[in-house]
Amino acid sequence: MTSTRGGLGDELVDIATRLAREAGDMALAGRKRGLNEVSTKTSRTDMVTEYDKASESLIFAGLRTLRPLDSIVGEEGASHVGSNDITWFIDPIDGTSNFLYDIPMWAVSIGARENGEAIAGAVYIAAAGEMFAATRGGGARLNDSPIGCNLDARLDTALIATGFSYAPESRPVQARRVANMIGHIRDIRRFGAAAVDMCYVACGRLDGYFEENLHEWDIAAGDLIAREAGCLTGDFRGGPIRPVETMTASPAIFEALGRLIVESTVADQQ
Repeated sequence: MTSTRGGLGDELVDIATRLAREAGDMALAGRKRGLNEVSTKTSRTDMVTEYDKASESLIFAGLRTLRPLDSIVGEEGASHVGSNDITWFIDPIDGTSNFLYDIPMWAVSIGARENGEAIAGAVYIAAAGEMFAATRGGGARLNDSPIGCNLDARLDTALIATGFSYAPESRPVQARRVANMIGHIRDIRRFGAAAVDMCYVACGRLDGYFEENLHEWDIAAGDLIAREAGCLTGDFRGGPIRPVETMTASPAIFEALGRLIVESTVADQQ
């Protein structure tokens, strides 16, 4: 894979980190003042606040100014069809429920793809002051220091994160899957923000993460950061990563974790 260091990748990641920090700090300051507008979207657990919208508006305006020819896709509806090969994916607050409850596990996620291939990404956990970033072929960083995943992980001692879908009918099935898995790993964590989970695998705070029924804006930045940190990513059966089925893990347990997820799901259905 060709490195983008010193070229387009660095230009795009600089923009992503700058806008993610600006939007994240704005949202954090707003959360400390208190929320005035909270509503639901696809279900009663799928929340949106005024700062989801304000964060996306800030990022969208910045990208339109700095990269006017690029396409943009945002979670809260921001959209622009550009005239070149770059598309940005914006998750203005990943982990809105955490944000709503003033739990500091939320992030601003901005990823860029060139002809469908990830080229730059930034995930900013504002409450922790942590900026994860990566460029294609240029490695992954946390606050400008290189990071890497746990290369010597073992499944029986692995710390695994997951998330549950917003659809009420899916959640009991996913919970029973976790119950089937728990005796085969060290433990489960449920942080509530896909981009954060993927970055935590990237820097070794977790050994693996899996979730279903996400969206492109959830994984566009985190997937690149994880892969540039040495992780493997894909679906549960080892195919390409898809929003509908997302897994990130240390290479040492990637295949075994996928098998365990599939077997635990089958066991639930019998």
